[in-house]
Amino acid sequence: MKPMTKNMWREIGANKGRFVAIILIILLGTLVFVGIKAAGPGLNDSLDTTVKRSRLSDVQLLSTTGFTATDVKTAEKISGAQAEAIQYKNVIGGKDNDAIALYGYTQKQQQNQLTLESGHLPRSNRQIVLDQRAKTTYHYRLGETITFAKNAGLKHRTYTVVGFGDVPNYIDDNTRGATNIGDGTIHFFAYLPAAQLQLKTATLLNIRFSALQRFNTYDSAYKTRVAKKVAALKQHFKQRAKTRSRTLYQQASQPLKSQQTQLTQSKQQLVAAQKQAQASGQSTNATLTAQAKQLAAAQSKLNQAQQALRSKTATHYTWQTRADLPGFSDYHDSSTRIAAIANVFPVFFFLIAALITFTTITRMVEEARSQIGTFKALGYGKFAIARNYLTYALMAGMIGAVLGGLIGNFTLPRIVISLYHMCIPLIVDVPFMWPIFGLALCFALLATVGAALIVVRRELSEKPAELMRPRAPKSAKRILMERITPLWHRLSFNQKVSYRNLFRYKSRMIMTIIGIAGGTALLLTGFGLRDSIGGTASTQFNDITHYDALLALKHDHQATPALKILRANPHYQSATQANSAVGKLKTTGQQLTDVTLITPQKKSAFSHYVTLKQGNKRLTLPQHGLVISQKIATQLHLKKGDRVTFTPTTGQTATIKIAAVTENYMGVYAYLSPAAYRQAFHKTPTSNTLFVRLSAMTAKQRNTLAHKLLDQKAVMGTSFTATQLTAVKTMSSSLNPVVFIFILLSGLLSFVVLYNLTNINVSERIRELSTIKVLGFFDNEVTMYIIRANIMLTIIGIVVGYGAGWALLAFILKQAATAQIIFPVLIHWPGYVAATLLMIGFTAIVMLVTHRKLQHIDMIEALKSNE
Repeated sequence: MKPMTKNMWREIGANKGRFVAIILIILLGTLVFVGIKAAGPGLNDSLDTTVKRSRLSDVQLLSTTGFTATDVKTAEKISGAQAEAIQYKNVIGGKDNDAIALYGYTQKQQQNQLTLESGHLPRSNRQIVLDQRAKTTYHYRLGETITFAKNAGLKHRTYTVVGFGDVPNYIDDNTRGATNIGDGTIHFFAYLPAAQLQLKTATLLNIRFSALQRFNTYDSAYKTRVAKKVAALKQHFKQRAKTRSRTLYQQASQPLKSQQTQLTQSKQQLVAAQKQAQASGQSTNATLTAQAKQLAAAQSKLNQAQQALRSKTATHYTWQTRADLPGFSDYHDSSTRIAAIANVFPVFFFLIAALITFTTITRMVEEARSQIGTFKALGYGKFAIARNYLTYALMAGMIGAVLGGLIGNFTLPRIVISLYHMCIPLIVDVPFMWPIFGLALCFALLATVGAALIVVRRELSEKPAELMRPRAPKSAKRILMERITPLWHRLSFNQKVSYRNLFRYKSRMIMTIIGIAGGTALLLTGFGLRDSIGGTASTQFNDITHYDALLALKHDHQATPALKILRANPHYQSATQANSAVGKLKTTGQQLTDVTLITPQKKSAFSHYVTLKQGNKRLTLPQHGLVISQKIATQLHLKKGDRVTFTPTTGQTATIKIAAVTENYMGVYAYLSPAAYRQAFHKTPTSNTLFVRLSAMTAKQRNTLAHKLLDQKAVMGTSFTATQLTAVKTMSSSLNPVVFIFILLSGLLSFVVLYNLTNINVSERIRELSTIKVLGFFDNEVTMYIIRANIMLTIIGIVVGYGAGWALLAFILKQAATAQIIFPVLIHWPGYVAATLLMIGFTAIVMLVTHRKLQHIDMIEALKSNE
């Protein structure tokens, strides 16, 4: 082995701690950078693989008049389309009279395939397979029976549960969609033999396109192509709807046609009788007049029947893509939030790691200047000498980066997916992030090899004699504290030495502060992510909205039936009427869809249900102009005084001036006073919504109230804020594993960084420390000689880290905001306390390790002259 190579291995052996520390820092930085960046795509790819294995349809089509074989053929006219008509309806049943989505099971079903988790598929007409959620949430068991309501229209009312399963069109275990029966919420789905549903035709048409299966279901390429397919399908079904309506009307109107024929004949006979009476010179008698009235009434009744039949047989379609399925968009929002976090947090994490690594390598090469001088004096070339240190740096960088990349890519995403319990069982599919790994590797080598190259080049520019001598110490200067005489005279000798050393080596001081501040900021960001995401719903429903339920009235200005039911409920407190309209908000070149415009009937009462505010300033609805939520202002770059155009889904367009921007974290809302509404739309707003305040209710009590409101046709739908709060908290809890990983790895990096910086400090000052030991300083005093400055820098670093952590959290949350949710920047006091205690704990551990190391300093070896 060549002398240079031997020297490199001896250097590694003599300073194992430093070599391992460099590897660990690079490993942690790369692990977080690659692992978290792979988590978002891993979640999307895993779901994409799962739904493709289960053959999830690309388009779902619902019809008011059902589907026939002709509809299947119509759909399959589109290139690559595979259509499948199935029977489906929502019914009431189960232990608590829940709304259940009931599907007809056939062995030929190719799309949206049912995957059994336990039990078996139906083998007889009296057997049923339930949703896995029915088992976990509603505690159904194999062998139990489930009973449906009489009006469910099934062949039998009671069926035996023989299995539990999942289907890909319900990916979120927390929601199964909405309905207009029961309490307005579907609780779980079930599969029965198709004949048991007793439907004359299929009610759901699933359409799948083979050409689309090569695209990821969440990619823009897929969304663009599926939109084009839907447009083509709508064009074909536009004519099909007319044909279907006409056919059904003709079939159903045969009895009415017979009645019309009879009625026409009766009219003709009456006309003939009237003419005969007139011909004989007689006036129309009372009998003929009565007959005429009866015939007119009969005709009117027949016309109404024909109109009702025409309405009943009119074919209307409801189009859905995968994005419209329950939980599908929420899942993507969650993965997008993780991806947004991954665009900021790991980068900051890796920058801290790279910065400390750069410093470590630089110090290592500077310490070896006497060796470099010796090798140069012995005749070794610059490249041969540089290769020694570059190889050292390359080994540390490559080992750390490769291990970190592999561990990060193959563990973190899988941990996140395995803990992502809000979804159906996912088939884990995590691609190796080659571009991200390549970028991390470049950063790692830049921090290690780049640092070594810069310093070695600088050292090699000096002459051998200069290199073999110790670097001249910096000239002593008075520090700022010395100029404050009363303070300086009160300090002990040890304190004066510590402060002089602290300000004498400014680069070391700055690097230590950056390391500690970075670690504190990372820890604080982790705790802040937990607090902010988890506190979104509570902030919205405690500080902004104060109502407990929203009721969509069945008919405008007819709140009396709903209010009658509400007032009979012991939990009712108060209610106010308002107009609610959903539409598009447009400005120059930009628009935002699904904006809800609220106009209260009574402006004065509205503040008890919704608080409008900007910072600490409370707002009131102005007489003129529109109040928009901050989400609208951010998305469309709007401010007070700008003009926007609101186009409701039904109704006229209005251009309105913005009067104020209000805080709002969930949903996209805009507000008008009744006077401002009349000015904008030139009409009085109708009342179609009730804002209701209720005392605390259990889930069962809320369901009972919703049942009454829907059963008595008082409302079209009911939405409880408690349900939304639970859903958002559950969704937020899915990010807890990611946040816990952030905190754990941030803590580990903080510890390694602090240890490494202290280790560098000790190694640089080994002769100085040996000198004071020789002078008679005790071990504790020698340790405090180093640690006193560390304590001060730790305090400064923690304080700086508070500000950096808040700024980093604010930036991450801004990136993680979705179309419907903005996250408030929240760091509760336990987060500050935990981050502070962790950094103090790390400092204490490093103190202990340093103390033991200083006890075993070889003073004679350290004080030997280099001359």
